[in-house]
Amino acid sequence: MTSPLDQKLRIDGLVVITANRLRDGAVIYRTAGGGWTTDLAGALVLDAVAPVKAELAQAAGEGTLAVGAYAAPVVHDANGRLVPGNLREIIRSSGPTFDLRRVPAET
Repeated sequence: MTSPLDQKLRIDGLVVITANRLRDGAVIYRTAGGGWTTDLAGALVLDAVAPVKAELAQAAGEGTLAVGAYAAPVVHDANGRLVPGNLREIIRSSGPTFDLRRVPAET
């Protein structure tokens, strides 16, 4: 698999850097201060390749906190709120697609 840092990035609008938190798998977003948040509204919004690559490089160095970082499209809704920009991100932001309490325990 090619590292996200080695892939050719194409930015066609607004994006945020998203990943999964290693300790619990939660969807997280990179903040302007270089940290992470679970709230999309607090995410750093980018629109150019150079800053996206810089944020991805920093995120890649945080392998014990966040894994699988990549640039995800976002848009502003009619009320000006930041919302996911494609189906994948809508699903990720909504949480698991099945009830984790109903998953049978391994035997």
